[in-house]
Amino acid sequence: MNDYDFIHGPKLAKQGVLLRVHFKMDWQGQKLAEQLMQILLLVFAVVGFLAGYITGSFQMMVLTYAGGVVLTTLVTVPNWPFFNRNPLKWLDPSEAEKHPKPQPQQPVSSKKKASKK
Repeated sequence: MNDYDFIHGPKLAKQGVLLRVHFKMDWQGQKLAEQLMQILLLVFAVVGFLAGYITGSFQMMVLTYAGGVVLTTLVTVPNWPFFNRNPLKWLDPSEAEKHPKPQPQQPVSSKKKASKK
């Protein structure tokens, strides 16, 4: 159960159905998802504005942008395989005990002597 969260719906649990959802995305994947989201939302905002301006329809603008938000959500929210290209290598707990823990470094203080005037 390390890489998985189990979601039990009240009706589904009674029926014996278990939904298994995978919630694992590496750091570079999170950065890519964030960049894609920002770019796609900006592109659809511009396209929506232009579509609304050209047609003279506020409804067309809102619908175009709403479609872009839905498409952006479908691209960035699910955990697609291309978001997991750089997985982190975690140490096994037994292996971690063999390595010393890093000690916090003492801050280097550069004290200047106050000049008397």
